[in-house]
Amino acid sequence: MKLTFLGTSTSVGVPVIGCSCSTCTSDDPMMNRMRSSVHILTDTHSILVDSGPDLRQQALRHNLTKVDAVLYTHQHLDHTAGFDELRAFCWHREDPLPLYSTPACLAELERVYDWAFSVGNTYKGYIQPESHPITEAFQLGETTITPLPVIHGSVETIGYRFDHAGKSIAYIPDAKSIEPDTFSLLENLDHLIIDALREAPHATHMSIGEACEAAEKIGAKQTWLTHLSHEIDVPSAALTLPDNIKFAYDTQTL
Repeated sequence: MKLTFLGTSTSVGVPVIGCSCSTCTSDDPMMNRMRSSVHILTDTHSILVDSGPDLRQQALRHNLTKVDAVLYTHQHLDHTAGFDELRAFCWHREDPLPLYSTPACLAELERVYDWAFSVGNTYKGYIQPESHPITEAFQLGETTITPLPVIHGSVETIGYRFDHAGKSIAYIPDAKSIEPDTFSLLENLDHLIIDALREAPHATHMSIGEACEAAEKIGAKQTWLTHLSHEIDVPSAALTLPDNIKFAYDTQTL
């Protein structure tokens, strides 16, 4: 199982339009971040988690030409606005492209992109989606995928746990807190990827401190912080993290 960070930023990306802070003007390419998304590759499946507004650039950068399924964490635009780019992964498919998420998220996708889900959508050049509402663990090939309910404002949001060939990764890009029952689904992790928006508290996202507290409770072998804003001075902040907690960056692979 190979995970690639397609993007690691918050909703506005880094650099931020019109900002002249040290992060946004940095010459370090690792400070450039697209909207948060990951790609999971196994022997049998190419799995995309979220289709944000940078999907076209992300796919071109990583030569991503095949997607067997798309998993959505929630319906906010920084995770769904690249929906129309999914048609590139449907041109050579005979079957519809499976989309997995909560019933509420899929209903919102069907509302916003009603033309794609319409029975009249038979043109091969368009995306041909197929909704799969999930409330419990499911299989894609030899990979077990478990939805992880979390608190992220008023929008129903989930992360995902991937178990494959004895290895495990959990991906939680948007969360203010983790549901009590969800902690029991996060035991014995090799890698935890978790929201850490900035150092200061935020109403709907974990701060770096809150993410580190959650990581300590979960006890994964290695934790990666994602959904990062330009407010973080990453080189300086990295020096304050425990050895098993690091900032993720775009193009990184696990």
